[in-house]
Amino acid sequence: MNNYPIGILDSGVGGLTVLQTVLCALPQECIMYIGDSKNTPYGAKSPDEIYYLSKKLVEFLLQKEVKLIVIACNTISVTCLDMLRSDYPQIPIIATVPVIKTAVEVSKSKRIGILSTTRTAQSDYQKELIETIANGCIVFNYGTDSLVPLIEQGKIESTEMTTNLQKILVQFQKENIDALVLGCTHFPFLEKQMQAILGHKVQLLNSGGAIAQQLKRVLEHNGILSLQKDGSVSIYTTGNVNIAKNLAQRTIEGQRLAVHKILLNNEN
Repeated sequence: MNNYPIGILDSGVGGLTVLQTVLCALPQECIMYIGDSKNTPYGAKSPDEIYYLSKKLVEFLLQKEVKLIVIACNTISVTCLDMLRSDYPQIPIIATVPVIKTAVEVSKSKRIGILSTTRTAQSDYQKELIETIANGCIVFNYGTDSLVPLIEQGKIESTEMTTNLQKILVQFQKENIDALVLGCTHFPFLEKQMQAILGHKVQLLNSGGAIAQQLKRVLEHNGILSLQKDGSVSIYTTGNVNIAKNLAQRTIEGQRLAVHKILLNNEN
């Protein structure tokens, strides 16, 4: 089982930012990535829809005989993590959690922001995290579903994206935050533009590093670290192959990457 692949799933291309950090931390591991770009964004969907689609992604990875699954999606994690773990007790499942604790630690003003999808921002899970971890801070929690579709269309550096970012980030600027948690794995694609708008007094924080560290701990605890010298990456998408490949190459340097188009169960 040690040399079986790690499975990473996401609602679309956002989890590629997590894949990149995992590759850096565990270069000897084989990784199977599936992004459901056909059905993205998940943030505006109902909990039942998110659960239904997420199960399809898990089933796809299980067919690939993965040894562990990483949910590289905040929206899925806050919506149906417990149900997925209950449905698939035979395999470890790691979730994506906003790095609120890190923001609290690095913030000097104790005024922090969290930017995520609407579903994540409104979730009880995130509200409980804020109450538990950030009770000594002023937290500005904001959800939007306007950014993910643009990223999925490959419009990261478009005028439309810039306009949307300026409208969203001005709200954090007014509150004088000095740390912003990126509560969606798509958002690291926008760090350069965000930093230009917010200025360098605001530190941007994403979950990639924390996920990679937790993944390594779980692999070690279960005795299933890869014994190979070199790993490999396989990327699958239900959406546009060219966009997924361009974003993968933009994120993961130094590797020749192939992206495969797939249909999930019961899809045409």
